[in-house]
Amino acid sequence: MSYEIQATVRDAQGTGASRRLRREGQTPAVLYGEGQEPVAISVDHKTVYYALEKESFHTALIKLTLDGKTQDVIVRDFQMHPFRQQVQHIDFQVVDAAKPLRIRVPLHIINAETSQAVKLQGGRVSLLNTTVEVVALPKDIPAALELDCGNVVAGDILHLSDIKFPEGVQSVALKRNADLAVATVTGKKR
Repeated sequence: MSYEIQATVRDAQGTGASRRLRREGQTPAVLYGEGQEPVAISVDHKTVYYALEKESFHTALIKLTLDGKTQDVIVRDFQMHPFRQQVQHIDFQVVDAAKPLRIRVPLHIINAETSQAVKLQGGRVSLLNTTVEVVALPKDIPAALELDCGNVVAGDILHLSDIKFPEGVQSVALKRNADLAVATVTGKKR
């Protein structure tokens, strides 16, 4: 899924200026990366708020238009209000299509309900980590990684090496020879 966001440069900075922006339906943001100075910008709050609710937005290449110039960016960080449904601030990083990027990608369990551990042993598959840090070119970053649990039995421990990584995507931990556990399987052994 592709996302497009319109941004404007903001001149006034600081707490008071940020509050005024939020009252006007804007969210303060920063654009940085690729050898350029950080630029204080503002984006439409409603657009960003609803996009952040989608899991794919956090790993997607976003087309950010600023002063008529469109750049490929990713979301690096964001802050939410403690109790209001309001994005306080968001950081965008400009990416170079030719340079690999380090990013955390969500991990999803598939086929667990058909496994022996769940169907016959009354167990469940529990994730130890909900994200995996990967290195990939921006165009190769997947929306999510899948951990196939179709053949698991009670007592199994699944590791990073059990994940089928798409072509061009590598786990940072596996590159360091650290095959970390990512899921456990509970249930009664028979």
